[in-house]
Amino acid sequence: MVKDRSKYMDPRAGLLGWLDSVRYREIYRQTLGLLLVLFCALLVQPGHERVIVGFVTASAGQLFRVYAAGTIFKNRELATTGAYALVRHPLYLGNVLILGGFALASANAWLVAGIVLFFLIWYPAAIAYEDFKLERKFGEHWRAWSEGSNAILPRRFPWRDLAGAQWSARQALLRNGELWITVYLLACAVWLWGRAHG
Repeated sequence: MVKDRSKYMDPRAGLLGWLDSVRYREIYRQTLGLLLVLFCALLVQPGHERVIVGFVTASAGQLFRVYAAGTIFKNRELATTGAYALVRHPLYLGNVLILGGFALASANAWLVAGIVLFFLIWYPAAIAYEDFKLERKFGEHWRAWSEGSNAILPRRFPWRDLAGAQWSARQALLRNGELWITVYLLACAVWLWGRAHG
């Protein structure tokens, strides 16, 4: 059953309330993000030169997601080292790089506009909910840590905290599902490449 996270936030009525109930459901955000990657392959403009740059950007995003996913143990401890020393929501930063990279590789202006709209509609709600949940669970510890970091864009690079994180391949690839996301992204990249150079 999909939880309606909007009930924990300030409720709104009418169409905006319905939109909130959709935006706060993680399954919709994840599904739409993965579909947008597929649309990048489907709607690619053939014969352009930005495919490699797009793939490098998307690869950096997925590698960052795998790194972040291997250092987080959800709802058990507050992750503050590794990728979480850079930003409060490194998985979202990874998503921005992945979708931005695929959008660049597709060279489709309409798709780029759709992806920007997706981020503007879904991510502020996701960040608000996650911050609310973490503050409620970890209290002062979360508040002290969050004061020094932005939600998605890094403002500092604490190399000691980045290097000092314990990373688990099992946690990242299996428990947090990054192996299947990586396989899906690779399949979409191969399809996009074929369509761009076919």
